[in-house]
Amino acid sequence: MIPKTLHWLGLAACLALIVSCFMPWAFYADLHEAFTGLYSYNNNYGRPGKLLILISVIVFVLMLVPKVWAKRTNLFLCALCVGYAIKSYVLFTSCYNAYCPEKKTGVYLMIISSVVMMIAAIFPHLKLEPKNKS
Repeated sequence: MIPKTLHWLGLAACLALIVSCFMPWAFYADLHEAFTGLYSYNNNYGRPGKLLILISVIVFVLMLVPKVWAKRTNLFLCALCVGYAIKSYVLFTSCYNAYCPEKKTGVYLMIISSVVMMIAAIFPHLKLEPKNKS
């Protein structure tokens, strides 16, 4: 029961991660701009949303494939996604020149959804059939 629920939560988290990349992550009052996962002033922080969206789409597809290799690949990609999400969180919300940006909803949604994806990948919904001994 729990792995099946986590499976659906993982699929929803993939979609939430994609949505979070388009939401504001941080507001920089000195620049009067809100940065998203796909936009930063003069591209100073890059576009981490591109990689997060790509990983999220691949994880979404692999969660639907009922094979062991897909679940193992999914676990690796989700671990990569969590690491990259933490790096992006630190990059976008760190203080600079005695100024700290205001954290927005998108950055929290990005972290939470990547962690939920990881938990869903740790406990996959997969029915294994016993091997026949010949």
